[in-house]
Amino acid sequence: MTYLDTEVSGEAGTEKLYKIIDALMCQVERSMDGQGNSYSLFQTATVLEDKVKVRTAELETALNRLESTNRELNRANSEAETARIRLLEAVESISDGFVLFDCDEKLALSNTRFMDFWGNAKEGKPTGVTFEEHIKQVVSKGLIADAGSDPENWIKARLERHRNPGDPFVLKLADGRWLRVDERHTNDGGTVGIYTDISDIKHQEEQRRQKELAEKSELLQSSLDNLTQGVSVFDKDLQLVAWNERFIELLQLPEGMVQQGTHYEDYMAYNIRRGEYGGGDLNAFKKRMERAKNFEPLAIEYIRPDSSSLEIRRNPMPGGGFVTTYTDVTESRKAAEELRESKENLERRVKGRTAELTDLNQKLVQEIEERTIIEEQLHLAKTEAEEANISKTKFLAAASHDLLQPLNAARLFTSALVDRKPSGKEGELTAGIDGALRGVESMLNALLDISKLDAGAVPIETTDFPLSSILNRIIAEHVPIALEAGLDFKCVPCKAIVRTDRKLLGRIVRNLISNAIRYTPKGKILVGCRKKNEIVRLEIWDTGVGISEDLRDEIFEEFRQLGNETREGDKGVGLGLAIVKRIAQIQDHPVGVRSVPEKGSVFYVDLPLGKEEAKSAETSRSLSGVENKIPGTKVLVIDNEQTILDGMESLLKGWGCTVDTGLNIETVQQTVTSAHDNPDLIIIDYHLDDGENGIDGIAALHKTLAPDIPGIVITADRTEEIKAAVEGKGLYLMNKPVRPARLRALIGHIRSE
Repeated sequence: MTYLDTEVSGEAGTEKLYKIIDALMCQVERSMDGQGNSYSLFQTATVLEDKVKVRTAELETALNRLESTNRELNRANSEAETARIRLLEAVESISDGFVLFDCDEKLALSNTRFMDFWGNAKEGKPTGVTFEEHIKQVVSKGLIADAGSDPENWIKARLERHRNPGDPFVLKLADGRWLRVDERHTNDGGTVGIYTDISDIKHQEEQRRQKELAEKSELLQSSLDNLTQGVSVFDKDLQLVAWNERFIELLQLPEGMVQQGTHYEDYMAYNIRRGEYGGGDLNAFKKRMERAKNFEPLAIEYIRPDSSSLEIRRNPMPGGGFVTTYTDVTESRKAAEELRESKENLERRVKGRTAELTDLNQKLVQEIEERTIIEEQLHLAKTEAEEANISKTKFLAAASHDLLQPLNAARLFTSALVDRKPSGKEGELTAGIDGALRGVESMLNALLDISKLDAGAVPIETTDFPLSSILNRIIAEHVPIALEAGLDFKCVPCKAIVRTDRKLLGRIVRNLISNAIRYTPKGKILVGCRKKNEIVRLEIWDTGVGISEDLRDEIFEEFRQLGNETREGDKGVGLGLAIVKRIAQIQDHPVGVRSVPEKGSVFYVDLPLGKEEAKSAETSRSLSGVENKIPGTKVLVIDNEQTILDGMESLLKGWGCTVDTGLNIETVQQTVTSAHDNPDLIIIDYHLDDGENGIDGIAALHKTLAPDIPGIVITADRTEEIKAAVEGKGLYLMNKPVRPARLRALIGHIRSE
């Protein structure tokens, strides 16, 4: 490597190259031989000239490259300076304080806003100061209010937060300003921080808080002023902070004594000086002050020098201080004293009366003994009456079948006669007999019902069901009767769900509708319901004879008939409404009546609402939609009494039916089998001879004949067991004595299915 290979730059480098060339020229000249041969000199000069040209060309190339490099370097320096100036301007333009600490926690960059927070704006930016030095400096100047009395721990916590930055936090400065600090790590391990002045927000919050406290204070003072008790509040330093006018009034305190900051000791000293709390006993005063300083609770009744009585209660508050209430109990104390005196007077009077009562007591003992004997006799009589009533009920229940059998036969015969519509005297006699038998039937049924209700033998099975499920059936039963009487009979559809006993409600409705038909010579009958709150009111309207106001309570008594006009031959026995009332009472269903004489009546019963999800209990055996399909019906009648068979045959043939009869199942099976002709309907008595019953009889006939022949079971036994057994087999049930209108409606319904 030669000297020319050395990299040079600028004018100093150029001068250095010229010096190197001169030195080389001198060296060449000294290296020529000593003879000074001109040719050798020429030859040397030629070689040297060639080398100088080569070196000069190389030098010019190096100089050009050096000049280009210098230009690029100057441009890069200019761009870097421009970027630095722009960065500084951008940092300075930030409204918040900005600071950047490098990976060694030395201050690398900050703006004037940041330095202004710490009072260093005029001193310049202390670049190179570490974060720890910066924090210690601002703490030592007392700029951080949060540092408090333990600056070392605060500095330690601050350094830890700086080295492990997380969520933003707030600093409170000593000059009242608040800073929100948000720090983040940079990619090279440094830390950048943004310091935002939130003093205005904090001041607004403080003002809002003070306003809320002022409003609460006003509310508290207003509450205290409206109390009938006197109230005083002393803080933990035993200084008065709150009171009400009642406190001043009860203790008769001067205005100068009661003010903010009055010490409890001054308050107590004033009261002692004016003779309160026992006067000037120094030891008592010290004890009171000691208890107050310890915030001990207190509850005493104190009599003031003016003889007024105060109940004083002192209760400590959390964090120190206490609340004292003063209640004027002067009147209560006077009342207690008067009560004590009254008690003493009463005791004296009691002692005087005791002697009188002792004598009277002896007389009462004798009277009680006499009454005990009478009560025993009454109890014995009541027991005998109850036993007699039970015996009556048992007798009626046992005799009902035997009583109803001939009555049932008579009703069938008379109905058959009525259907033939005899004329003249025979017609009158027939109508008279039919009316008399209906009266006996109604009387007997009513007596049976009354006896069961009195004996408590009527079971109650409360369920939820649609009211329409029984209304439709009962209405259908009475439509033929109403039409026969020439009445317009309607029912308004009702979707209400009620909660009651289905069977007992049916008896109530039947009795009310029958009563309406009986006492309505002409016009209309309407059945409907209306909902009110949790009650459904079922109403039966009629345009009958009506009831005067002074007699409306009597109609619900036994055997009470008001002498009103009724349908011919249908006077009744005066027990229907009595039964309605008793059934309603045992279920707690109010019943009543509204009526206008000569215009009509409205009987009603109030029923509780049931659950909406209750399903309709209406079955295919509903009696709605009865059609006149009875003529031509083949009916098989089975009963163990010939008179019943004869009466039923006469009645059914009068309706256009074909009738076969039999006294027992075996005989009927032989007759029907030989005839090879199945009946359309089977009517059978429940109680047959030889222990047979109607349910088993129909089952046997279904095996011999077709299994789908409908059957009607007739019985005088009205127990729930028989009803459930009949309905469980899909059969129809009718009670004796059979009502021809109901039987006809039922047959018509069966034939229309």
